Amino acid sequence: MTIDTHGLRRLFTGWAQLMTASKDVLTELDSVVGDGDLGLTMSDGFAAASQYAQHSDERDLGQFFYQAGKTMASAVPSTMGTLMASGLMQAGKAFKGRESMAPDEMGTFFQAWFDGVQQRGKARPGEKTFLDGLAPAVAVLTSSQGSPAALAREALLQAQHGVRQTTTMVARHGRAAIHGERSRAFVDPGAMVAQLLVQGYFNFVQEREQEPLC
Repeated sequence: MTIDTHGLRRLFTGWAQLMTASKDVLTELDSVVGDGDLGLTMSDGFAAASQYAQHSDERDLGQFFYQAGKTMASAVPSTMGTLMASGLMQAGKAFKGRESMAPDEMGTFFQAWFDGVQQRGKARPGEKTFLDGLAPAVAVLTSSQGSPAALAREALLQAQHGVRQTTTMVARHGRAAIHGERSRAFVDPGAMVAQLLVQGYFNFVQEREQEPLC
């Protein structure tokens, strides 16, 4: 069953709900290594993107993702807000001119999101950032070795592992880098955002699997 912009509304709704539900967790993590506004930034940013998704009549996947990213960038013009928006906008470029996508192309979607964030933030995996939560999930989703549900489940497990692994890394970017070696003890809040993105996709796949075929 292919995915179009109408079907993607549920995914964006799920992301917005997860970010809102996790606002306190993200705020707490960010208050240790940053300025403590990540929870609000992500909940407001994904709420804005979801609002766009629910009210848009756009059928072109590329335009849909790109405009959702632009909407997020306008709503939360902070560092992390800009990075997340850049990921969505890069996904828009990857799907330009398309009106539907196969479930196994979600690996392409998340790879584009990863690339957009990396290009904008100039970080690399291993430097204790959002990328460390998303990279292991992307590796699974681009492998195409399994059903969408199985891949989504394994991607979530790998994203969770990636988040735990950030406690072995020294931060190289942002306010967290000020802590130097002490930053090894902290879970990276950006990586947790990546885990929530993959969690939202896992939930989306689970719901689609339960839908009747007719």
